[in-house]
Amino acid sequence: MLFYLLTILGYFFALLVAVTIHEFSHAYVADQLGDPTPKLSGRLTLNPLSHIDLFGTILLPFFLLLTNASFFIAWAKPVPFDPFNLKNPHRDAALISLAGPLSNLILAVIVSFFLRLVIFFHLRHSLIFIFLNPFLSSFIYINVLLAIFNLLPIHPLDGFKIVGGLLDENQAKEWYKLESYGVLFLLLLIFPFGSSAIITKIIGPVINFILSLLIPGKIL
Repeated sequence: MLFYLLTILGYFFALLVAVTIHEFSHAYVADQLGDPTPKLSGRLTLNPLSHIDLFGTILLPFFLLLTNASFFIAWAKPVPFDPFNLKNPHRDAALISLAGPLSNLILAVIVSFFLRLVIFFHLRHSLIFIFLNPFLSSFIYINVLLAIFNLLPIHPLDGFKIVGGLLDENQAKEWYKLESYGVLFLLLLIFPFGSSAIITKIIGPVINFILSLLIPGKIL
């Protein structure tokens, strides 16, 4: 029971770090591209309290973990930005959106590199690493999950604006008309049909492939 509670706490700490870096990256890139909105909104910070969404960051993830749900989903408060402050709103909005998922993948790669150093120096049996290992593996998983989930081209996920930035202006206008259907699409994806949700069949193989690359087999 104690190990189970520690595992849940490890997931929550990993999630807190992951969403904080994710949202900070959105804010940082927007600020660098000339939009002061995130900074004025108090979002250009690594303080988790500025980014936490009570339902999406705490209540829902906690419920999904306790019930061993077939999928895991979480989110933080979206970072606001004003496209009128951007030199190239079409392109820059995509760059701001890309920053979040990219930051999570970079974090996962950094921790993966640390795990490989542990193997190389034969430290995996040290007490410190035995204590940290469950958290580090969870940290990689949470960051990969957050990145891949947000890359789905569905509003309000980051992938929606990333795709919009790859299209020309006329195509982008047609694409953004789908924005109002985003929540409906997401509900259909996460609703459990049978034994699992549709979303697990879409992003599950991608996540598992990336995890197989990032988490060394000798650690598992």
